[in-house]
Amino acid sequence: MPHLFATSDLHVTHEGNAPIVDEVVPRTPDDWLLVAGDVAERAESVVGVLRTLRERFAKVVWVPGNHELWTTQKDECQLRGQARYEHLVERCREIDVLTPEDPYPVWEHQEKPLTIAPLFVLYDYSWRTPASEGLPLLTAVDQAREAGVLCTDEFFLHPDPYPSRQAWCADRVKISTERLEAIPEDHGTILMSHWPLHRHPTEPLYWPEFALWCGTTETEDWHLRFRAEVAVYGHLHIPRSTAADGVRFEEVSLGYPREWRKRARGPIPLRRIF
Repeated sequence: MPHLFATSDLHVTHEGNAPIVDEVVPRTPDDWLLVAGDVAERAESVVGVLRTLRERFAKVVWVPGNHELWTTQKDECQLRGQARYEHLVERCREIDVLTPEDPYPVWEHQEKPLTIAPLFVLYDYSWRTPASEGLPLLTAVDQAREAGVLCTDEFFLHPDPYPSRQAWCADRVKISTERLEAIPEDHGTILMSHWPLHRHPTEPLYWPEFALWCGTTETEDWHLRFRAEVAVYGHLHIPRSTAADGVRFEEVSLGYPREWRKRARGPIPLRRIF
């Protein structure tokens, strides 16, 4: 029986993480791998790691995280926003890695077929703390900064040609909804995204204000609406299994060395989903 594995937030440019990619290996030749974003910040590093993983696994499915969408001075690829995303999609197609723009693959090894839906939906700053609820966005961001947290996306994740990240998110929600609605009704789903689709995984955040950059209320019912058997995500660097409305949520991130070195179990670069 093949296995379905998942990983995310490999952050291979951080010293100590690159060697761990050697541990992301299948158990059988037919195993599949879901990569839920934040492989690296540089386009060539992202493609290089995905190429290596594709050589090991029978199928690899990738969604972008915020780090893949950053445009930094050290990256030879200076594309921004949608153009950068489209560039990464084309590079993935060259190495036979599936993306949110490709036909959804189907996992046939459960009681019913499960369509794997790789989702790129971003966030829209709608996950607020009680203190920022109903306030202008700039006020909410200022409150987060005063609390000691400001996501680096504010400097490096450009929404071009959209006027804002919220507008880009709204378009991605629309695109994703249309594709999810087209999944056969007799299929269950495996929803994979970088940002969690439901807010409950953000509850343990050290800075609750960081939830601003973690998701959107527009996806909060997708695990029920689209018949999910499991929702796979990353971003938070809090690897664990939880549930919402009886649906399993799997946070599959490796995270930064400073984080996994503090854990008694050490780094966990790979999680078995089925």
